[in-house]
Amino acid sequence: KGVQVTAVAGTPSSLPPVADIATLEDLEFFKVLDEVADRAVSAAGAMAVRARRPGTDVATVRRELAEIDEYRSALEHLANAGPQAVPDLAGTLDMLETEGVVLDPEVLALVGQAIAGMRANADTLGRLGDHAPAVAAWRVDVPSVDLERALVRAIGPDGEVTDDASPAVAKARRTMRDLRARLVRRLETFARDLPHEFRVQDGSVTVRDGRMVVPVRREARGRITGLVHGESTSGATVFLEPSDAVDAGNEWRAAIEAERRAVLQLLRELTRRVVDESAALADGWAMSVRFDDLYARARYAAEHGTAAPHIGEPSDGLVARNARHPLVGGASLAVPFDVDLTEGRRTLMVSGPNAGGKTVLLKAVGLLHAMTQSGLAPLVGAGSRLPIVRRIHTDIGDHQSIEASLSTFSAHLAAIQRIVAEADADALVLLDEIGSGTDPMEGAAIAGAVLTHLNAHVGMTVATTHLNQLKELASSTDGMVNASLAFDTETLSPTFRLVVGTPGRSYGIAIARRLGLDPDVVAEAERLLPEAVRSFEAALADLERREADLLRREDATASERLRQDAEALKLAEAREAVETREAAVGEAERELERSGREQARKFLLESRKRVEEALGVARAAVTEATAREARRLVEDGVRAEADALRRLEEEARKKGWRVSGRASAAAELQPERTSPPARSGPTADGVATRTAAIEIDLRGMRVDEAEAALLAALDDAVMDELPALRVIHGKGTGALRVAVQSMLERDRRVASFAFAAAQQGGTGVTMVEFAR
Repeated sequence: KGVQVTAVAGTPSSLPPVADIATLEDLEFFKVLDEVADRAVSAAGAMAVRARRPGTDVATVRRELAEIDEYRSALEHLANAGPQAVPDLAGTLDMLETEGVVLDPEVLALVGQAIAGMRANADTLGRLGDHAPAVAAWRVDVPSVDLERALVRAIGPDGEVTDDASPAVAKARRTMRDLRARLVRRLETFARDLPHEFRVQDGSVTVRDGRMVVPVRREARGRITGLVHGESTSGATVFLEPSDAVDAGNEWRAAIEAERRAVLQLLRELTRRVVDESAALADGWAMSVRFDDLYARARYAAEHGTAAPHIGEPSDGLVARNARHPLVGGASLAVPFDVDLTEGRRTLMVSGPNAGGKTVLLKAVGLLHAMTQSGLAPLVGAGSRLPIVRRIHTDIGDHQSIEASLSTFSAHLAAIQRIVAEADADALVLLDEIGSGTDPMEGAAIAGAVLTHLNAHVGMTVATTHLNQLKELASSTDGMVNASLAFDTETLSPTFRLVVGTPGRSYGIAIARRLGLDPDVVAEAERLLPEAVRSFEAALADLERREADLLRREDATASERLRQDAEALKLAEAREAVETREAAVGEAERELERSGREQARKFLLESRKRVEEALGVARAAVTEATAREARRLVEDGVRAEADALRRLEEEARKKGWRVSGRASAAAELQPERTSPPARSGPTADGVATRTAAIEIDLRGMRVDEAEAALLAALDDAVMDELPALRVIHGKGTGALRVAVQSMLERDRRVASFAFAAAQQGGTGVTMVEFAR
């Protein structure tokens, strides 16, 4: 059928599986699959996730992890990039292979829903092109929209054929309803006309054996002609089809049969269309399931903050950075660990107290490989390197079996026997509490011999133990390395932090003391310890103290470094903010100067224009010589004013002043916040007059002060026949702005006023134009 439910990193069928069911159960792999599957949007997608198993094809594993990484990034950058749920079509696709099959309406409705979902998924995959090209390439052609519409039109959401599914169905149902209505009316008339002694309570028309009948008392039997179609449980009532209604009943039954044939013909035609597009249907369903399967895996990776590891060969060794067990503390709360089995290190010997997390660590290492080789993102950090192993062997937990007459030690020994016989250079071996369950000396001897064999012949081995002999073996054997799960000696509680290179103590006597065992018993236990054991434990204790002290110093150093880095960062950010602000202020000042010069230039040109107009009016009354002299005087004045403006600007820059607002008509300059005063000057008759400013700054004034200043500025501007006035009132609370605009509304000399452009002050400035 071409339907691939899930894409699993494949293992050739001629080879044994990477891990059998028992091994995967030991690792709790199926619980991880359930967690990932819960993130799928459809039952078929969840089933695809749960069907995943570890494979050994390096290219397949790399591709699937790359797809997770690619699609995960797309989910972060694109809205609505997830799949749409598609109903499970596995059974339907099987039925389509049967010759002459006719699908039920409910199944056809399911197919219509599935096509709609496939189309949505195909569209979503199409949108992934720039963000996830490898995933976007999964897009396939789905069944035609015409088939989808035909199914939706013909089958209602409840799985029933609609009345307008086809002309034949519509006609048959109209006929059937009409005949039924006439038949019911006839039978209701018959029931009303029955003699009182033949009537039954609630004797409404009903259907028995596919025929419409009227319930009557038993006494009517033989007294009224008709066909009896059964009787009540008590026998007191019979269901009668009157003789004169039989023909009408036959017509109604014939109409029912005609409707059934019309519906069957419709279903047959729709099924034929579905069969014609069964290949596209299978492809679209497989695409949708594969998309949903990837969505669940990508969501899981994103939620747990995984980093894509490098995938290598078994000989490359294992490097796990910030690895976590996916089922401990919600994974995000699990204490991360680092494992490095490279550069000749092949065996990791983990020791430490009970309940310290040794078994959890063991399972976590196995899950890293089982998940990765099943196309799931392992919970590791950046810089991790995971080899593809051909086989995972485990001996975890208590395998005691009364039925098989196996003790715990016998069961462990049987498992180890299989591992020794089967494990090779491409295998990962996980052994929990090796050497336990028998005499400690013999158990240590057997365990030592097994570990020495595995260290020489197996790719990677991780074992947990309490036996000091095995700790000593690891410290003196090439390829083996000790590790411990740290224990807080003050609280006697585990920290679950893996320390590679140092064996761990069991803390059995210390825990017994903490739990309240009789002090004399504890003391006797300590006395009974062999001297060699006491010396070894003392050496480990001293090593732990040294390491703890080193860690404290490292933490203190790291904290101080972080503090210094934070201060340096704050200083850099502050410096950058000051520089940015200085640049902005400088640019604002330059813009202000440019604007002031432009305003002054415009004013001078306007002044020259007014002089020309005045001379033109005056020409008729004066001689040409007088006019030339007047022109010379005016031009000399304008030139002098321009020179004065230039000198004042140069002086302003020396003293750190700036042009107030946008520069006054006389280019007055003063320190910031000073309102522009009116400038007086001599006239022809020697009387001092005011020269109006084109701008007034009211900021900082009370409303009454501002009103008086504004009125004076308006008077001066009108007297000097200025065309406009720029009023700076600022934004602030808005009270000054309201007062200014209220005055302007009442002043008849004002033709119009409006806020300045955004780059010229916006709502903090009102531009006034005077009536002419």
